[in-house]
Amino acid sequence: MSRRLERLNELIRADLSDLILREVRDPRLGGLISITRVETTPDLYTSRIFVSIMDEPKQQETALRALNSAAAFFHRELKARLQTRRVPFLSFQLDTSIQEGAEVLALLDEVTRNDSKPTP
Repeated sequence: MSRRLERLNELIRADLSDLILREVRDPRLGGLISITRVETTPDLYTSRIFVSIMDEPKQQETALRALNSAAAFFHRELKARLQTRRVPFLSFQLDTSIQEGAEVLALLDEVTRNDSKPTP
């Protein structure tokens, strides 16, 4: 990946995080939403936005649908914020890596607690 794409991905991630935090007033976006990474195609036509949503699976799907339905709004706002000729179209995808990592850590804690108990 080129340095230019890395810089653009980081700018998109930062601006989208700010927009979600400050501008969006959708009640479907109730859980904690984190943008984990952004992948933009080399032709700058589309960006896949990976989001982690800390909520129940049903609410995660609802929030993901809300983000995808607001993609045109985000695109318009990014056009005003970014100083590039082309702003990519956005596609939001659920990233479960943070949730999976938390589950693994919980399992490791459980194993550690079980190993530290004295055996009769």
